[in-house]
Amino acid sequence: MQLGLIGLGKMGGNMAERLRRAGHEVVGYDHSPGKRDVDSLEALVGALSAPRVVWVMVPAGEPTRATVKELAGLLDAGDVIVDGGNSRYTDDQVHDVMCREKGIGYVDAGVSGGVWGLENGYALMVGGSKDDVAKVQPVFDALKPPSPTDESGQAVPGAGFVHAGPVGAGHFSKMVHNGIEYALMQAYGEGYELLAAVDLIEDVPGVVKSWTQGTVIRSWLLDLLVRALDEDPALERIRGYAEDSGEGRWTVEQAIENAVPMPTIAASLFARFSSRQDDSPTMKAVAALRNQFGGHAVRGIQAQEVERPA
Repeated sequence: MQLGLIGLGKMGGNMAERLRRAGHEVVGYDHSPGKRDVDSLEALVGALSAPRVVWVMVPAGEPTRATVKELAGLLDAGDVIVDGGNSRYTDDQVHDVMCREKGIGYVDAGVSGGVWGLENGYALMVGGSKDDVAKVQPVFDALKPPSPTDESGQAVPGAGFVHAGPVGAGHFSKMVHNGIEYALMQAYGEGYELLAAVDLIEDVPGVVKSWTQGTVIRSWLLDLLVRALDEDPALERIRGYAEDSGEGRWTVEQAIENAVPMPTIAASLFARFSSRQDDSPTMKAVAALRNQFGGHAVRGIQAQEVERPA
């Protein structure tokens, strides 16, 4: 089938290539002239045959909102817009109402797979009506990973793709997925730090690598940690600073709103905030309190450090 794809960065560009390898026609648009097939959204819409399917793969928030709004003014009734970025599910619901007023379908697709998706496939969590999802299904089938097989050699249904529910369900599912990802990465990071902190362990990368086979904590994330340690065994070239892209915050907010206890994911989110503090104000207060009530020693800051510009 034909697909218009907006956003040809690391994810979008690889997705376009995977779709073309599967025999689909992709018309791509990007702000970068060197990547795109057409020079404008108008040209992209004009290059597609009705009913059109246009996949938006741009940063979440205002870039996505502006792109969907512009597309809604260019497309016709019966066309479908797919948001494959990391939008908040409430944005999807607003976009759906706007599109429905013009007879345009709307599908939200949570996509996981990162830069490895070109070869391995992308896990897809989709929200939308059955009719709209069906219009995009050939694209989903090309993007998703090959179905794994069970012990008898039969394909395992549902692995790598789910129609999770109505509009918003796809990105809500991806939000929770990323919240879990935060907690998994935090646990691996803490385990790595303890291994590296003791003299008893002489081969920290080797220990981590040993966990990748036969253990209950093996995972693709663990494989990626092994890869990182192969490249930089003591992680000396990396600063301990971690951003949060939004989904972790949104997951914790939804947990609060729905009274779902989520201490592990919440703690992993707060740990990322701590990573951005060179000298934590919280720990300054803790150190001062320990000194006040117990006379415990505090570590002063050197004069040159105080005078060092921020």
